[in-house]
Amino acid sequence: MDLVPDTIVESLGTAGVGRGSLLAVAASPGVGFAVAGDGAAFARVADDDAMAFCLTAIERDLAPRWVVWNGAESRALLDLGVRLGACWNLAAVHRLTVGGWKADPPRIWAHHRGLDPSTVPDTGRDDHTVDLFTAADRATGDLDDPVRPDGHLRSDWGGRLWDATPTRLAAWAAVALEIAQAQTIERAGVADRPKAALIARSESTVELLCNEMAANGLPMDSVVAESIVGSLAGPRPAGEAEADEIRRSRDAVVLAHAPVGADFDLRSPGQVKSLLRRVGIEVPDTRAWRLEPLVGRHPIVKPLLEWRKAERMSTTFGYAWLDEHLGDDGRLRGSWTSCDGAAGRMTASAGMHNMPAEMRPAVIADDGYVFVRADLGQVEPRVLAAVSGDPKLAKASTVDDLYAEVAETLGVEREIAKVAVLGAMYGQTTGRGAQALAELRKAYPVSMDFLDEADRRARGGHDLMTYGGRRLRMDNRTDFDLPEQAARSRTAARGRYGRNAVIQGAAAELFKMWAVTVRSRAEDLGADVVLCLHDELLVHAPMPVGQEVATLVDAALDETVRRWAPDGSVRFLADTALIGRWSDAKD
Repeated sequence: MDLVPDTIVESLGTAGVGRGSLLAVAASPGVGFAVAGDGAAFARVADDDAMAFCLTAIERDLAPRWVVWNGAESRALLDLGVRLGACWNLAAVHRLTVGGWKADPPRIWAHHRGLDPSTVPDTGRDDHTVDLFTAADRATGDLDDPVRPDGHLRSDWGGRLWDATPTRLAAWAAVALEIAQAQTIERAGVADRPKAALIARSESTVELLCNEMAANGLPMDSVVAESIVGSLAGPRPAGEAEADEIRRSRDAVVLAHAPVGADFDLRSPGQVKSLLRRVGIEVPDTRAWRLEPLVGRHPIVKPLLEWRKAERMSTTFGYAWLDEHLGDDGRLRGSWTSCDGAAGRMTASAGMHNMPAEMRPAVIADDGYVFVRADLGQVEPRVLAAVSGDPKLAKASTVDDLYAEVAETLGVEREIAKVAVLGAMYGQTTGRGAQALAELRKAYPVSMDFLDEADRRARGGHDLMTYGGRRLRMDNRTDFDLPEQAARSRTAARGRYGRNAVIQGAAAELFKMWAVTVRSRAEDLGADVVLCLHDELLVHAPMPVGQEVATLVDAALDETVRRWAPDGSVRFLADTALIGRWSDAKD
């Protein structure tokens, strides 16, 4: 069959491929592409432009759910100019089901076929790398068959030998489709997790969003960014000698308040603790939040805090950082992943997730554009109310300020109530909220029992599962070889992690479903999600449709909540605003 998009679209449609149906794709620049769906399979030799044109036509006219092995494969399609609307990412779904981060093709295949994971072959690194594992694979069986005689997926295929010929592309797509079909059945059968299949779809599609954010970047004004770095870290040094001199000058401002003759390395936390001890300040660590209340205790504390900001800007978010990650097109770029391998929070490189607040004024919308910034309000306790099924906490969520409602119920100040609620989710039993914790248990027993049960199971080394069906793997190694105190400490830490992870994981599921809903709805308005930071979305929108996008973002949250927790008992809200630069957002 000729490579005619209309003909291929018609053939796929006749075979039953349509909106939301699984269609596996394998594409290789310079080789061609293959697709595989129920009753349909095509492999075609094509140049890159023709391939992109054809795949775009399939997306436009049929809107299938594209099956890919991992984010790298969908990123390759994006690089060809193919924007996929929906996705089933085998690696992302595998991580949901199995837990952890490892999700290479041979490992996914072994899980699908019920093979011993300890016998999974290592993945070859590329077409030209031959190690003991890939050499053994190439010496046995049919090189055009992705499955070895022992039933495992060939390691050399997992290392990208799948894209060498159209025949192999077709086989790779067929294997992907087989696994995707099995995964859909597996997700639908996750016990007591009716949202497991829904979360698998959104988890997969957020991989597409990650690729797009990495490719498009975050708008940033280089002139403003350099001026911010300069105001804190000093001028751009001409060489290493000048950089050393700037560092010494920065240190001198702090050390001028040290005891006479004292010589301390400010880049060593241990030596900073010793320095503070010499001036009468004893602290368990030198974190900024620990030092800020001590500013009035000694003249050295304030310049030390200022030094920390300048040092961080100089070493982590300074000129070298801008040179490496800020392109000539005024976009800051880093890689994004949909899952941290633990509770499922999104992560990013290049400082995208921990950029200092001082740098936010440099994040400026392009000319003719505006940012729509939306931040979920008090999301963790609202998620707790939803996943625990606590009717009393759900009632508290119906007001704008949940913490004030809880405070009134407990008869304490709002700040104490907030600390108590967050402490319950993080396993903090001491401090300001400790006294209110007992009253919290009486007032909201359903949610507190939910957290306690997660804590108990985690302490016992039992895996947990989020509301959406992500497996949270616990360290079930025996503590018998540890001293008693260390064993108790590790067990307690595991409990704290467990009670927090079931909330953080569920919150991540809600947030990512919201993000991909915004991605889908905003496309026709020319708006793009450019940042996903914890519970905050930043959307880059053409100025004439800015308010329309803001309304869309709020509507997308309502839609997401209806699908994620359809009983409607818990209210979720977002602080949404149109801003020109990131720093204009309210904290």
